[in-house]
Amino acid sequence: MERIDTTRRTPKTIAAKVRPITNTAQTQALAIYSSALEAMQQGKFEKAAQTFAQLASDCPPEIRERVRVYVTACERYLHRSERTFASPEERYDYAISLINTGDYEEARDQLEAIVRDNDNADYAHYGLAMLSSMTGQAEQCLDHMSHAISLNPQCRIQARSDADFRQMTDDPRFTELLYPEAI
Repeated sequence: MERIDTTRRTPKTIAAKVRPITNTAQTQALAIYSSALEAMQQGKFEKAAQTFAQLASDCPPEIRERVRVYVTACERYLHRSERTFASPEERYDYAISLINTGDYEEARDQLEAIVRDNDNADYAHYGLAMLSSMTGQAEQCLDHMSHAISLNPQCRIQARSDADFRQMTDDPRFTELLYPEAI
């Protein structure tokens, strides 16, 4: 009769494969590496590139190649061509597409750029009000909606049926902006 081995094998973990950190220089290098990765993940490519570059000369050999790749990726992102728009309306359309994909920070930057260039762009104030509503920023929503309505009263009517303002429907100040005749 054949004998079956009943002893269990312990699975190897990543901890068993990684060399232990032996000195404070390595500990410090790994901390810098982690902060650079975090900056990169947050889209702060300039900061990440500077941090990786600082680390490149004296990092542990295990991560040296990865640091080089990340520096290259950050630099590529930083040197990509700046988006150009034929008109403010085209920039607005781009901002709305960013909102639809969930890139609220970049969308806000684009809408604010329109307002910086032309404070009378009611559609940009409307877009900022909508974005502020979606991100839970009631005060900014009210400010931008008020400005949009003062520039173009049609914004009031449009906002009444816009589902993107559902976060604000319970706010009496928003209701007063959209339905002044009810006061």
